[in-house]
Amino acid sequence: MKPQLKIRCIQVQKIRYIWDFSVKEFKKVGSLEDSNTCQSIHHKFGAGLTREEQKIRQLVCGPNAIKVEIRPIWKLLFKEILNPFYVFQAFTLTLWLSQGYIEYSMAIIILSIISVGLTVYDLRQQSTKLHDLVEEHNKVQVTVCTKSEGCKELESCYLVPGDMFLLDGKKLSLPCDAILIDGTCIVNEGMLTGESVPVTKTPLPLVESLMPWKTHSMEDYRRHVLFCGTEVIQTKATGKGPARAIVLQTGFNTAKGDLVRSILYPKPVNFKLYRDAFKFIVGLSVIGVFGLIYTVCVFVSHGKPVADVVTMALLLLTAAVPPAIPAALTTGTVYAQRRLKKKKIFCISPQRINICGQINLVCFDKTGTLTEDGLDLWGIIPSEGSRFQKIHKFPSSTPLPWGPVCGAMASCHSLVVLDKKIQGDPLDLKMFEGTHWEIEDCSTAQDGAGALNICVVRPGMKASSAPVEGIAILHQFPFSSGLQRMSVVSQKIGEEQYDLYMKGAPEIVSSFCRQDTVPVNFLKELKTYTSQGFRVIALAHKVLNLGKDVDVNSLEREEAESELVFLGLLVMENRLKQETKPVLRELAAARIRSVMVTGDNLQTAVTVARNAGMIHTGSKVILIEAKEPEGSAPASIAWRLAEDCKANTAAPRVCANTEEKITLEGETYNYHFAMNGKSYQVIIKYFYNLLPKILVNATVFARMSPGQKSSLVEEFQKLDYYVGMCGDGANDCGALKMAHAGISLSEQEASVASPFTSQIPNIQCVPELIREGRAALVASFAVVKYLTLYGLIQFVGTALLFWQLQIFGNHQYLIQDVIITLLVCLTMSLTEAYPKLAPYRPPGQLISPPLLLSIILNVCFTIAMQTCGFLLVKQQPWYVALASQRHCSPGNQTVPPTSPGENATSSGPQSTVLSYEDTTLWPLSSINCIIVAFVFSKGKPFRKPIYTNYVFSVLLALQLAICLFLFFADIDAVYSGMQFLCTPVIWRVYVLLMLLVTFCVSLFTEDVILQNKHLWLLIKALFGYQSNSQYRKWQRMLQSDPSWPPLNAKDIGAKSTDEIYINPTYENSDEE
Repeated sequence: MKPQLKIRCIQVQKIRYIWDFSVKEFKKVGSLEDSNTCQSIHHKFGAGLTREEQKIRQLVCGPNAIKVEIRPIWKLLFKEILNPFYVFQAFTLTLWLSQGYIEYSMAIIILSIISVGLTVYDLRQQSTKLHDLVEEHNKVQVTVCTKSEGCKELESCYLVPGDMFLLDGKKLSLPCDAILIDGTCIVNEGMLTGESVPVTKTPLPLVESLMPWKTHSMEDYRRHVLFCGTEVIQTKATGKGPARAIVLQTGFNTAKGDLVRSILYPKPVNFKLYRDAFKFIVGLSVIGVFGLIYTVCVFVSHGKPVADVVTMALLLLTAAVPPAIPAALTTGTVYAQRRLKKKKIFCISPQRINICGQINLVCFDKTGTLTEDGLDLWGIIPSEGSRFQKIHKFPSSTPLPWGPVCGAMASCHSLVVLDKKIQGDPLDLKMFEGTHWEIEDCSTAQDGAGALNICVVRPGMKASSAPVEGIAILHQFPFSSGLQRMSVVSQKIGEEQYDLYMKGAPEIVSSFCRQDTVPVNFLKELKTYTSQGFRVIALAHKVLNLGKDVDVNSLEREEAESELVFLGLLVMENRLKQETKPVLRELAAARIRSVMVTGDNLQTAVTVARNAGMIHTGSKVILIEAKEPEGSAPASIAWRLAEDCKANTAAPRVCANTEEKITLEGETYNYHFAMNGKSYQVIIKYFYNLLPKILVNATVFARMSPGQKSSLVEEFQKLDYYVGMCGDGANDCGALKMAHAGISLSEQEASVASPFTSQIPNIQCVPELIREGRAALVASFAVVKYLTLYGLIQFVGTALLFWQLQIFGNHQYLIQDVIITLLVCLTMSLTEAYPKLAPYRPPGQLISPPLLLSIILNVCFTIAMQTCGFLLVKQQPWYVALASQRHCSPGNQTVPPTSPGENATSSGPQSTVLSYEDTTLWPLSSINCIIVAFVFSKGKPFRKPIYTNYVFSVLLALQLAICLFLFFADIDAVYSGMQFLCTPVIWRVYVLLMLLVTFCVSLFTEDVILQNKHLWLLIKALFGYQSNSQYRKWQRMLQSDPSWPPLNAKDIGAKSTDEIYINPTYENSDEE
């Protein structure tokens, strides 16, 4: 070893990369090389590493810890305050405070502090929660063995890839990913899969094969791997000593590290609303700049001092931009979050609530989300002499009679007894319970060949009488998704002969049986049950002719599993949750697409989709089967109609009816595509150009891995869908993070990974969330519209007064700003969501024609009204330019225009506030604000009517009353405080009439014209406007394409992997 060892490394999103000089590139470190074969893993690392190797590896790979630092509050604060919103706000407030306008400035400052505080608190909470979640696994004590020094206890942060450690029977939370090389383990993988079912792990076989170990074990390499963060419940040693494992990956490279990274570095979600609000503020600032130029011109032409010109110009600039926008947007989402909390839906990123209002496609996981968690045993169809016998239904009054079927059900499983409770796969559990047998605690019997793990099952009290005392399960060939079967070697107690029982997928099991024992109508019978949505499992048996002292553990699986006798079919049912159907119906009525993404098999998934109403009764299902290129054959894709066929072939072929031609009506396509994860992978790799066409009408995706689920969500997003994902458990974590709104139905860790968590474990939360999202979105728009108009109403009023070098008084501003606007902003969003989902979505952008028109028209009305008032008052017979008559009392005492302390902005002998114009414009602009608040808080179709928001309605009435009182009360104190002049009562009535006209016109344009869905559809049709969303384009294209959907067709893909070959028949339709 060199005396000093230096390496160059970089860290990207917590993963370390080392510069490799030989190939001149960065290499990822922190895991064992994938190229190791089974044999090399056993030989190279089986005895442990030397101290030197450990030291070098520690230096290169770094500590084995998943460290998440809690972000310091000052950092979070700093990031939040540098938001351009707040920067502008600081500028505005400084100016106002310098002008002595203290009350409103303080109110805005307090509001902003609360808004920033809430955001920072939220982020800090998330950070702490994540830190606590991973911290406990960083300090686990493990026994590590080295080559020369034997075994000693170490803290888990010193582990390196290649280390060998012992699993000595204690319960242990695994601190790293490891390969089991000796002994067996039972672990709880709830943290990764969301299902807290104990999983049995088997040691990596010691075989002389040149293939890398992962390839050798194919899809099942996972059953030799112990994953980080999972819990070892029980270990079983072999004759050679305690169970041993080799560290495979450390730190953030592990399964848990991956999960934590997906939470730390989510795909950034672009909040359109905030972007648009920012554009809005820029637009308003531009208007403000025009005001600034106008003010400078007016004041300079009157020869005012520079200081006055500057302050007045800046005042008008800031009048146009309301500083309360960010705070108001925050309050809206905070209220929505509170309403969701009442409905037991918790949210960790409140900004996403608005996005939920845009969702138009929801992906559902099947098991535990649409259907109940477990399976129920429905019945058994025994087979004898190659004929199916009478079905035995469950639950039944008579117990299952003793026979090979009962033997298979009692012994062919991987159940274990932990803490006096039987645990294991729910399917195994239900099957075993159906026999009424019992498991004894597994003992370790000592015999010549070392310790054998023997599990004994005996008939229970309720079981049918059996001629056997019990069955000893001697050896297991574990279940794996790749092989789709499991088998056990057992022996009846007190007898010599050995039995092998197998259970698994019916097509697979029947292929291992002697064909003369398989009933002729096997496929037809199987089809009958799978097409009704039952889960069917086949059982088979064989007597093993083994010698007396044979070691069962050394049996070859291939040899043992052959020439079996078919025993029958086990039928289980997976019931839909009762809420599933009505919720899916509600979503369909609201024109929100539902898609099923599941790990279950395709046939079952399609049936569940039909039963749940995702696929309507009259609709056709087209199965897509894509194959990887094999040898000289290129990749291919086959389309078949799923039909019930009387096919008597050996393998169940779904054949297609050729005469079917599918007609499309409007948007309701009556065909749906269904495929499995393998086909999806092939399509992405070789037929990517077909993917959008398929996704526009695909409804069922079966056998999807977690990675494929995320990829699918992303592909849907590329088509401009707003995707919601509803799943349970952490195997959906990636997809939950990737979707615009991920909802996890679990109390488990997925709640950290998904923005929303529902404590009520059914899909009712989906429409709830969409309803609240829509209400929140509409409320946000309403608040932004209101604030914009309030800014512009003030701007117009102030600009008119500036024409004659006047300005509203401080108290006049205060009433508009605090009593009206602040309270409106805080209570406007309290209106609840409308209970029925409308069949269309609220507009997604602030900058959309109806919204902009609404603002522009209302601004025009306010300009017209205020200008009218301003000009008309000058025409009145009692009008004087320099008025000082304040009282409406008969005694005509005159009052000096203004006493020195009365108004900070007075200059010279003439008051800058007192004038008939000011007295006329103030009620016009103040009550206009109230009118606009009323008109913009539209109820249906997304929110309940305005009168259900009691606080808001009462406030509006009070505000109106206050304004009218101040305007109509002939009280001196009021006049001097508000700086009004006395006007004749008839003039005040005229002002009210102007306001009434404005109200009617505004309400009419908003409700009858701008919010009229049919009118907009008509306008769109007239101008030939079509939606720009990708999926809409594809839908329009496919509607006019007679060759789509292809049936009974087969497409050939390209030979090479890199380029995507486009089938000539599709080329023309692809060009838009």
